[in-house]
Amino acid sequence: MLLLFLTSVVLLDQVTKYAAIKHLKDRGPYIIIKDVFQLYYVENFGAAFGILQNRKIFFIIVSIIVIIGVLFLIFKGSYNLNNLMRISLMIFLGGAIGNLIDRIRLGYVIDFISFKLGKGYNFPVFNIADVSIVISTLLIMAMVLMDRYEM
Repeated sequence: MLLLFLTSVVLLDQVTKYAAIKHLKDRGPYIIIKDVFQLYYVENFGAAFGILQNRKIFFIIVSIIVIIGVLFLIFKGSYNLNNLMRISLMIFLGGAIGNLIDRIRLGYVIDFISFKLGKGYNFPVFNIADVSIVISTLLIMAMVLMDRYEM
């Protein structure tokens, strides 16, 4: 069951990135809600918010270390993690693996979801893997802060 969450995130991430390449690359943004939400193809050679540009090997190594660490925590760790924590960790892994696939295969991560706050602030463009990482991290933090991550 845990692998279902992981594979679902990776598949959804990779399918949507393929669609972004096919339908958005070399085109202008596809506006869904004017000045709020659009789909826009971006090749991100850095990390979150575009920091640390062109550090491909660094990101690949860090991603692999994080993935191994989380797998160890889930399957060999001394904690008796509850199901929500295990699911959250698998969703996190799905996001990490989705972006790692891009970095290894392409040398960059494909981003395509863009939110704006009117004409003022453009939130950095992101993808399904990023959403999975952020949501699962928030869940994990909440469980740890409330001491609700073990059975």
